[in-house]
Amino acid sequence: MRFVVCGKPLLVSRHEAIEPRSDGFFTIHTTQRMSDEKTRPLVIEARALRKCFGAFTAVEDISFSVARGEIFGLLGPNGAGKTTAIRMIYGFSPLTSGSMRVFGQDIHDGWRNIRSRIGVCQQENTLDPDLSVEQNLLVFAGYFALSRKTAVQRTHELLAYFALEHKKEAKVGELSGGMIRRLMLARILINDPELVILDEPTTGLDPQSRHQVWDKLKELRDRGLTILLTTHYMEEASWLCDRLLIVDRGRVLVEGAPQDLIQAHVGDSIIEVDQPEPALRDFIAAQDLAHEDFGGRIIIYSGQRPELERIIREDYCAHTCTFRNGTLEDVFLRLTGRGLRE
Repeated sequence: MRFVVCGKPLLVSRHEAIEPRSDGFFTIHTTQRMSDEKTRPLVIEARALRKCFGAFTAVEDISFSVARGEIFGLLGPNGAGKTTAIRMIYGFSPLTSGSMRVFGQDIHDGWRNIRSRIGVCQQENTLDPDLSVEQNLLVFAGYFALSRKTAVQRTHELLAYFALEHKKEAKVGELSGGMIRRLMLARILINDPELVILDEPTTGLDPQSRHQVWDKLKELRDRGLTILLTTHYMEEASWLCDRLLIVDRGRVLVEGAPQDLIQAHVGDSIIEVDQPEPALRDFIAAQDLAHEDFGGRIIIYSGQRPELERIIREDYCAHTCTFRNGTLEDVFLRLTGRGLRE
């Protein structure tokens, strides 16, 4: 729905209500996001997903659900099965076994209707380089059988929303990386979807562009849009995701809110000691401290124990000690390992 405020278009989703005011302005009421997943309708219900390619099993017994109006992250090392799982959500890759329901419909029977209600943004740039920014949106609108009037209206709204109006006549090759990602996001919103799936939405972007994309995604979430994303940026997952799933080798490792996972697996505080002395290892063993020993460096998961930090600082920091908060990256590395994946 489109309203004009101060001469500029205002993009309003199906999840917002407009209330006229006596002073000539409007009040926008956004659908309130409920904190408890069980009280919200489920957009995605995946149960015991399994996908085999010949003798190779890419996904083995993955189950999760995504509630309406949340950002859900699917994380894992390369080859963990993330992309395969995502492709099963919109029917691109048939299930070997298990069940997948989207918008309450089985993916086997309702895939055509499901695809019409979602938007998928791949990691690679799939924009048409021969078309202008505006034409890329108008042509894509044709895939959803939108009328010319609706397509033009939505295109103008989305270009304004993603601050691309001044580039509407430019070719894709003239855009910066951040503009390209914003245009790809605009394109998947042309049909006003209820669910968007983003594969590495900010890969290769500079910090400013990345934060611009994050802000837009949170705004869309707050308007009621459901978002499922994959990312290798743990800071991004912590910033954006209401809940997330970490998978490896086709199986689920953990699921939960980012801060809950940090608390459960690495704790609030972490101590990193370079070139540790043998006495520190004896101290760790005597205190039975959770830690990882890499020979030239030890990571100690100290939790809420300030006295422990004081002792290590005073007695065991002959070289370099780093005291910092636990992060989602610590959780990810502790659960999936630190070896390179080919």
